[in-house]
Amino acid sequence: MKVSKALSSVSRRDLFKLTGQFGLSSVLLGAGALTGGVTLSSLAKAAESSYQKRFGKEPKHTLKLGASGFNARNLLIERAGVLEFARDLEERTDGEIRIEFIGDNQICGQLSCVEKTQLGVVQAYAASTQNSAGGAPYLNILDYAYMFPSRAAQYYFLYSPASQKVLRDPLEKRHGLKFLFSHCELRGIQLGQSFADKPVVTKLEELFGTKNRVTGTQLGRIAMQLLNLNPVPVAWEETLDGLKQGLIDGAETWASAVAYANMSPVVSQSVDLKFFCGTEHTSMSAKVFDGLEGHLQDAVMESSYLAQVHVQAANEAALVKTVGFSDPQLPNTIFVRDNVKPAFLSDDQIKMAEQMCSPEFNPEPWAQWRDRLNKWSGGLDTYKEIYDVAREIPADMLPENVEPRRWWRSA
Repeated sequence: MKVSKALSSVSRRDLFKLTGQFGLSSVLLGAGALTGGVTLSSLAKAAESSYQKRFGKEPKHTLKLGASGFNARNLLIERAGVLEFARDLEERTDGEIRIEFIGDNQICGQLSCVEKTQLGVVQAYAASTQNSAGGAPYLNILDYAYMFPSRAAQYYFLYSPASQKVLRDPLEKRHGLKFLFSHCELRGIQLGQSFADKPVVTKLEELFGTKNRVTGTQLGRIAMQLLNLNPVPVAWEETLDGLKQGLIDGAETWASAVAYANMSPVVSQSVDLKFFCGTEHTSMSAKVFDGLEGHLQDAVMESSYLAQVHVQAANEAALVKTVGFSDPQLPNTIFVRDNVKPAFLSDDQIKMAEQMCSPEFNPEPWAQWRDRLNKWSGGLDTYKEIYDVAREIPADMLPENVEPRRWWRSA
């Protein structure tokens, strides 16, 4: 029995009661073991059994994982891999590590999880790298415009040993964070109700002059300014109201974020601009990681690898089958239900945008941040290093066909 089916068979109120009694991880592990028809009673028994198993012995380490706004339901829409990581790590270490999953913004949000991890309030977190860039500015390294031509290129980079050198090691050294794994999408403009009665966007110029929410990323703002998209800093938690009230025309984010955050009722078009990263990542405190015994460190890395492989396959499927981010769209998807129209721009329009705003064609606006990031990296040309790796695979490779690799091992 899939966890998704088990969870959909009980009410939200009953699910909250069970998670309050046994903890979210125990409920999820119990649900995954069920077969046949699922009832509240059977789920409660399974959760209790899972709880007794997990808490049958004292763990050596209990890690709080602040999962920003995520919960068991919306992680079945945007497949960020957080719960798969937690489940696998507990099982892999036979309970030596116990994960306390704290989502729904109960302990930290998209903008604050990184700082709570650095302060030791939580030991690991899940949030977008763009929102986390406020507390860990080196994460801006992922946000050069059009550095990644596809989701496949994003996954390929994260699996590459080059990501250890360019991204992970400098992030750990400068900000004390160990980058574990990430979901991969490319950001576009999610237009609000002012575009509901307009034809689907086909030309870049149709977006010029609109006012759009921007995340915590400094480099993302550069790209938006160069594309005449008028970036307005709005907290993720306030974006829904901003779109609903017409305070902004749109928001720069990615398709599954619209769906998981219940933003689709106020979004009319999802424009696939693909102009920089949308990476919902999971990191942990490097200090905490270094304090683990060697075999537990190995377990964290292997569980991260498993989560990365899971995300690569599951999110690609969910984009089409759950979110409805495809052309044609499948019936019974979130975007079809809420009448969100995907707008996939032609190659010539994407090229136009790239020529307007990417460091490859318009380097000057990026020079200050590029120099800063290069120094933080220890002298690497951060943009060129990632740009070149991202183009080692064919441009038309499907994301699900990228070969997984253990990035921390040498090539």
